[in-house]
Amino acid sequence: MSARSHPRPHPATTGGVQARLPWWALALPTLAFITLLVLILNPVHAEAAGGGPAIAHLFQHLQALLAR
Repeated sequence: MSARSHPRPHPATTGGVQARLPWWALALPTLAFITLLVLILNPVHAEAAGGGPAIAHLFQHLQALLAR
């Protein structure tokens, strides 16, 4: 008993695939780029978040552990 051979798939077409992206696929990266550009041009608004003394103590402890 011979096994059935599977037919070969059709060769890929040479035409490009046309896919539609949702509106946010272009809008969100553009918005992020513009936001970062504004922060670079006007760094007054890009202040670091003021962490409490617990955060500073944690970083000092991590730095001491890494220095060993």
